[in-house]
Amino acid sequence: MTRSLFLSTAVVCAVALAGVATAQTRQNVSNQPIMIGADGGERTATSFSLRGRAEVVQGDNRLRADSIEGANAADGGIATVTAAGNVYYVTPNETMRGDRAVYDVNAATVTITGDVILTQGKNVLTGGRLVYNIDTGAANMAGGSNSRIQGVFYPQGD
Repeated sequence: MTRSLFLSTAVVCAVALAGVATAQTRQNVSNQPIMIGADGGERTATSFSLRGRAEVVQGDNRLRADSIEGANAADGGIATVTAAGNVYYVTPNETMRGDRAVYDVNAATVTITGDVILTQGKNVLTGGRLVYNIDTGAANMAGGSNSRIQGVFYPQGD
């Protein structure tokens, strides 16, 4: 019973945030170039590592963290980006914060874990795990091992 109530609540919250996001004009971000920056880093044939004010920018979206690791795809492009420590993922419409994030470039999703906070205007949703589609703005929040998701939503952004 509790599990299905939890899942129902998660779906309602995800739909509420996605509905607000899709009401605004969205652009496909996943097919845009990926730029990187940091205080220091290194690159190998199969990966890259960024440290200190590390960031990955794609279109108007920005992933920032203490450190970021990237893995290359077989074609030489970037397959995944993993961020750790003070993670922020910021879009023109939303801000997400957590302890760790994995950006799957092919799936166009960012999965943020830890103490996750998703804000959109005044609306706030918290939980333990967030899967966010960077092209559609759809968000799916789940609670942590000992917590539930919680949210505050304002009608019409008031």
